[in-house]
Amino acid sequence: MSQKPLQFERGNIHWMAYFKLMRLHKFPTGSIVVFWPCAWGVIMSASITDMKPPQVAIQLVLYLTGSTIRHSAACIWNDICDREFDREVVSMTGAVTLLISQLALGIGLLVYAGPVATRVGLFGLVFLDFPYPLMKRWTWWPQAYLGLAMTWGLPVSWVSIVGHMDWTVVPVLFLGGVSWTIHYDTIYACQDRRDDVKAGVKSTAVLFEDHVRPILSCFAAFFVASLALAGVQNAQGPLYFVMTVVGTAGHLAWQLATIDFDVSADCWRMFKVYGYAGMSSKRK
Repeated sequence: MSQKPLQFERGNIHWMAYFKLMRLHKFPTGSIVVFWPCAWGVIMSASITDMKPPQVAIQLVLYLTGSTIRHSAACIWNDICDREFDREVVSMTGAVTLLISQLALGIGLLVYAGPVATRVGLFGLVFLDFPYPLMKRWTWWPQAYLGLAMTWGLPVSWVSIVGHMDWTVVPVLFLGGVSWTIHYDTIYACQDRRDDVKAGVKSTAVLFEDHVRPILSCFAAFFVASLALAGVQNAQGPLYFVMTVVGTAGHLAWQLATIDFDVSADCWRMFKVYGYAGMSSKRK
């Protein structure tokens, strides 16, 4: 998601600066929304492969670890790309070294998921993760591109368990995940909407202007519809439709009815809530 860049400088920097560079001081915020699409893929694929609960738990822990590493690497890369907007306070050499170490850890964990999942994951790394920080300079829809990157964990986790891509459930849930990302990251971007207008930074928060609420309602409705359709296609049980479809619909409706898009603190509070909203979408 959009992140305020940390500042860079030369000299001796306390280790906490690098800890913050990876946004680990805000864990699980950020990392958790990278994780949930992975979790959807694990749970949905496990339900058609008879994977045992202990195996599911191991997979979820591994994907949470990988998602945290991926989010940290993405934040470092985002800050490197945006370094010209701020005076320097963290060493560039240190930031690049840290980025390389995070990428090495992430790719190493990805290899463990199998050759097919590795190829799918590397495609997302090269063609989605790396270009994303530049999108807010080129398009009013960086949140849509972010949606592609953030939801890429879904096909990776699916093929790591099933061994091949599904062209019914995965595409539907993937598009829903993109819509969900646009929804929550627009809320996140509303925190800095006034500053972004002055700086010329593009985002859906700026593009939607005073129509943020009705437009995000449409994205929320599309996400809920995708959950319902994916549930039908994957033969999910009644609990899935009660907890996931109805529960998510009620949660998103509550958010849209109560949020004040002109209050930064309220937008940040609602963004953090999305860490729990993703959980409802993995009920069987």
